[in-house]
Amino acid sequence: MSDRPADSSPRTESAASTPENSNLANADDNSLGLALTITEAAEDRKGEDILVLKVVGISYLADYFILITGFSRVQVRAISQAIEAKVNEVWKRQPLRVEGLSEGTWVLQDYGDAIVHILMPEEREFYNLEAFWGHAERIQLPSSVPETVAK
Repeated sequence: MSDRPADSSPRTESAASTPENSNLANADDNSLGLALTITEAAEDRKGEDILVLKVVGISYLADYFILITGFSRVQVRAISQAIEAKVNEVWKRQPLRVEGLSEGTWVLQDYGDAIVHILMPEEREFYNLEAFWGHAERIQLPSSVPETVAK
């Protein structure tokens, strides 16, 4: 027998695959997958300065916050619509709540484990959510295919 306390033993494959641990890992994988689907849809509508913040353990509101800049009210709404369509297609989910569509300067979409903020530059600078949630982990997004330079 080992003198080591039970809770300090190395984690084994069987311990990692218990239903409780698997569900937690899958929930995080699903939340991150949802966040990445959201960013992909935003990129398709030319959303810029996309930032994904992992707020698990910092906020009870969601696992991830996604911040996106749109440069007109029309673009902000288009990004929101693209996200809603893509998430519905891939994840078969609708937002629990959507706010700000009529104004179009800051649209919030709440998917439960991911909250999306699509803001015009003035609102993004004024509210500075990046600073407010500055202690959250920033998720590195997969790099997109570079655009071909026109000659």
